[in-house]
Amino acid sequence: MEEDVTKHNVGSPATSQQTVSDDDEIDYSMKPEFYDPDLDDKDESWMHKRRGGRTSDAVLSCPACFTSLCFECQRHEKYVTQYRAIFVVNCKIGTGKIRQNNVKSGRGKRRRESGEDGTDAGGGETFKPVNCAICSTEVGVMGTDEVYHFFNVIPSES
Repeated sequence: MEEDVTKHNVGSPATSQQTVSDDDEIDYSMKPEFYDPDLDDKDESWMHKRRGGRTSDAVLSCPACFTSLCFECQRHEKYVTQYRAIFVVNCKIGTGKIRQNNVKSGRGKRRRESGEDGTDAGGGETFKPVNCAICSTEVGVMGTDEVYHFFNVIPSES
């Protein structure tokens, strides 16, 4: 009976003497092919050149594919999850629909109405949807003054 147990455990990788750790196979005398210890410093200097010395509240990314959308933006004063920007990357303007924000006063409350015709009937501002150029996720809107308003993005420290 002991022979059966011994024969059964010999083939197990845990008890085999030929099992070799991955660390034993790595040759540390050679420099790794895809490692650059100065990469973070290079990325930081590229970002400073891109911004031209200006500061930003956040770097905005697409929530679906994590593509960078904006390197210079300003956080909204009241709505902390919204941002506005002038210069963007990897964004495309949607042409299919136009949103209109009409503000009417009625009993002291403001109501929003959306129009699809693109006319400025009630003096409201016209917005066009802004999508990620990579995955087409809607990330915000662009006003008639060509300012981008982002509300569906992932902000990160700048």
